[in-house]
Amino acid sequence: MLVLAIETSCDETAAAVVRDGRTILSSIVASQVQVHAEYGGVVPEIASRKHLESIVPVVEEALKSAGVGIDAIQGVAVTRGPGLVGALLVGIAAARGIAAGRGIPVAGVNHIESHLLAPFLEQEVAFPYLALAVSGGHTHLYRVDGIGSYAILGQTQDDAAGEAFDKVAKLVGLPYPGGAVIDGLASSGDPAAIRFPRPLLHDGSCNFSFSGLKTSVLTWLQKNPEAKSGQELNDLCASFQAAVCDVLVGKTALALERTGVRSLVVAGGVACNSGLRSAMERLAGQRGVTLHIPKPALCADNAAMVAVPGDYYLCRGLAGGRDLDALPSWPLDRITRELAAAGL
Repeated sequence: MLVLAIETSCDETAAAVVRDGRTILSSIVASQVQVHAEYGGVVPEIASRKHLESIVPVVEEALKSAGVGIDAIQGVAVTRGPGLVGALLVGIAAARGIAAGRGIPVAGVNHIESHLLAPFLEQEVAFPYLALAVSGGHTHLYRVDGIGSYAILGQTQDDAAGEAFDKVAKLVGLPYPGGAVIDGLASSGDPAAIRFPRPLLHDGSCNFSFSGLKTSVLTWLQKNPEAKSGQELNDLCASFQAAVCDVLVGKTALALERTGVRSLVVAGGVACNSGLRSAMERLAGQRGVTLHIPKPALCADNAAMVAVPGDYYLCRGLAGGRDLDALPSWPLDRITRELAAAGL
């Protein structure tokens, strides 16, 4: 099946053409980073308007880059949630319109689900596996037994890891988005310079918390206001990043121990972080598990990843129909319950 996939859950307008849910023929992403940078974060109304401006050109470019016409597309997959409701509605409206005009099925896909299945665009991954979804809006641990079969093991109780990166970057005057900037500065810093807390690390659960860590950085800065430049800033970034990575790795290690699975996927925008990638490689080596982390372009929001579950659902007649609506708060395990209730 040749699938046109569309992603507009936050501030990236993306479209891709993917064959059989595995082979990327094109993947186009229009970023809004520069638009939102002056505000220090994503402004939902502005994001929705930019999606409206970009969606048609992005879809057209995806088709052109793939070397196919719209008449060759056999199904449409679109992010239905979670995400910003206005942003989601733009992608859904486009997907429904294309599907109606072509007389082809359209499937609504969960954004987190797409991230967890992104590694299949590079190689096959054996089920079951443990998956850490870590981004600006999500920090969750799942056991993945197959496409459509997800069991949540832990999640953030407040800020997501990526959100904490951006908020700390703002505290020290770094540009938005701050995660990549902190990662770059951390490479020249001492991760042991400042002993920031590791929230919930030893509470026995697989849940996360990063709000207290962010507050700890703020408190430290109030006592050390000069540490916003030079080597002190590098050390601050390295110490903060080490604290986040220790928590993410520690909780993942606990989940591996409790589930006994031998394969690990780390996905989402924060999976681009060099410190986290290195830490997860060490964990995988110590535990003897197979690690899958997509290349950075597939960790960040993109439409190609939407085609992996989208193709699966379309081929099995599980398309959501042309009356799809947005689900800004859509827990991933709800998919498992609904498929089980339908006997699938």
